[in-house]
Amino acid sequence: MFTKICKWLAIVCIINMFSTVSESCKIAAATGNNDYIKVGCNLELTGAIAPFANEVYNGVKLAIKEVNEHGGIDGRKIVLVTADNKSMPAEAAVVTAKLIDQDNVCVVIGPSINASLRTSTPVATERRIPLIAPTGLNPFLTFKEGKVQEYLFRGCLSDPVQGRIMARFAIDNLKMKKVAIYVDKDSMFDKNLAEAFSATIENAGGQVVAAKAYLHNQTDFKNTLLEIKESKADVIFIPGYYNKTGLIVKQAREVGIDIPLLGSDGWDAPEMVELAGAAALDNTFFSSQYSAQDNNPYVQKFIRAYQKEYTSTPSTFGALGYDTGKIVIDALKRTGGNDPQKIKDAMALTKNLPVATGKLTMDYKHDPIKSAVVIAFQEGRQVFKTRFEEVF
Repeated sequence: MFTKICKWLAIVCIINMFSTVSESCKIAAATGNNDYIKVGCNLELTGAIAPFANEVYNGVKLAIKEVNEHGGIDGRKIVLVTADNKSMPAEAAVVTAKLIDQDNVCVVIGPSINASLRTSTPVATERRIPLIAPTGLNPFLTFKEGKVQEYLFRGCLSDPVQGRIMARFAIDNLKMKKVAIYVDKDSMFDKNLAEAFSATIENAGGQVVAAKAYLHNQTDFKNTLLEIKESKADVIFIPGYYNKTGLIVKQAREVGIDIPLLGSDGWDAPEMVELAGAAALDNTFFSSQYSAQDNNPYVQKFIRAYQKEYTSTPSTFGALGYDTGKIVIDALKRTGGNDPQKIKDAMALTKNLPVATGKLTMDYKHDPIKSAVVIAFQEGRQVFKTRFEEVF
């Protein structure tokens, strides 16, 4: 059976050499292998994560198209070799190996989710090929046990950054220093944000007057919210995802809590308004990596380009895909492309790079230093509130 499969794959590859469907094959037939640069793209194009990953993919494709239309890399076009990992961590590792071993890419963009990045990173590292995550947020992906993961990079801000942003917003913008924190007991996402939020508050002279947790399957939060109310906190940080935080916001208002409520990008879903109610969301704020209402010139330039290409306004995922593509393109430009070691070293030295969300510099942990935003809810609508530069 294995021999038959290999023969079948060989026949398919031969047919594809003469096919007009594959862009990479067309370029190879016309120009030869040295006249283009292969970049791998390993994304969740089907499965549970597909709605978000396809927006990431749009951003990546736009960045690649722009550079190719302006001459490519020293006259060579970038070919994006794309594979679908089906939103499955095990498949993501297989896809990473295929892109490197069979397609001969010099760098891989993706996967998007933490679990798939954990399975793919050892594969790329063993083969000494750089891999960059558009949306993997766990802080321990790129920097683990005091050591940087040499071949893994990140194009997005990690989880703890959001905690620090919202703490700064509470202190600097809302002028509030007595805070309460309410998290999902079993969520590492919540834990990472809460720890960063708490540390930043205390370092700024503030005080955590209440720290509470709820169970993952809990739906009634009123008793704990009443305890938080008794703490006399000026503001409450609730970093979890919309399916829980929407209910918490609704019940907080029902028990008479009218102080500001702060959240994370886990709040960024239409269902948030449905669960909480528009009125309850007044005087609430959450962190994000991008807002289409941000008047920053880099943001608006990207939005115009995206709308021209796709006739729609880009989401955060589209912006992060574009940012990631730009990091790769910048490294290719500075190295001439095709040498994975030089590309890896160049990515580590990325500095003041214009991207969709502003300007980006890579830090020693292979995490980006760039801007973030805070978004408010007003009458059930998301409204850009403020921008924080160079957060990490």
